[in-house]
Amino acid sequence: MAVRNVRRRALIGATLLFAAMAVQPAWAQSYPSRPVKLFHGFAAGANVDTIARVMATELTKALGQPVVVEPQPGAGGTIAAATVARAKPDGYTLLMGTGSHSVAGALYDKLPYDTEKGFSSVSTVTFFAFAVTASAASRYQHVNDLVAYARANPGRVSYGSSGAGSTNHLAGEVLAKVSGTQMLHVPYKGFAPALTALLAGEIDFVVGSASSVLGNVKAGKMRVLAMAAPKRWSGMPDVPTSFEQGLKDYDMSSWAGIMAPADLPRAISDRLHADTQKVLQVPAIRATFEELGGEPRGSTPAEMSALIASELKRWVQVVNDAKIPKL
Repeated sequence: MAVRNVRRRALIGATLLFAAMAVQPAWAQSYPSRPVKLFHGFAAGANVDTIARVMATELTKALGQPVVVEPQPGAGGTIAAATVARAKPDGYTLLMGTGSHSVAGALYDKLPYDTEKGFSSVSTVTFFAFAVTASAASRYQHVNDLVAYARANPGRVSYGSSGAGSTNHLAGEVLAKVSGTQMLHVPYKGFAPALTALLAGEIDFVVGSASSVLGNVKAGKMRVLAMAAPKRWSGMPDVPTSFEQGLKDYDMSSWAGIMAPADLPRAISDRLHADTQKVLQVPAIRATFEELGGEPRGSTPAEMSALIASELKRWVQVVNDAKIPKL
């Protein structure tokens, strides 16, 4: 009797397993059956908002359901991240994450989610370098000029950011560290006010995405001293990189990519990943990202997760070295 019961339980277990395996493909094919929400943590019209909307337009075509962009700005992108982390992992709630995701993990003392384990990575969509930028009236022509002056005048060179602990702030801290200088950080309530201060001569430089300064550069109001990356940007081919100017440890490339709540089913992850890769091959999408200062580039989920983990470690070190108070 006992043997028969064991065999019966084994048979039932095997039957349920095979049934689940048989249902999986049909279930995957039914996704999505309703609109998908794509959250991000920045203001409407910001660089990330543009990236999200460009991707949403093409993913709508690929998925056959509307992909609706939902901005939830504030707290360094952590509000939107928390919304997604709490959502059901069914593929209907996604996050357009950025490099600030790892920055927040390093900077905030307590978050309502785990920076790494709280999410499923789908794919990166673009990488973009930051630009070290000064006013066109500045004494500095290249980043080497700025570094040389900072070495001769400790604490006299100032840079602005969109706030204490922002990526712009940390980018300045990294520049000071790799160049062996002391620089003064001046926080503002947003990057736009920092740019206004730069034009007014209140600060010496800023470090931000190329697209955020491009308009002023083209208008002759600002000058890019270096692209903080290993290679030049096609949008400013005459601007040398930090690497070319001897700062080979100064790489401030960031990224944007699609994430989902933890434990996203493999079938849905595969569908989203495959469609994302197709979208990234659309010429108009590639052209748009390049105009924004980015390089369209997808990744595997594992590669994206490894990137987040690596950057988290890097920013924890930067925050600790600069003695930046936890938020």
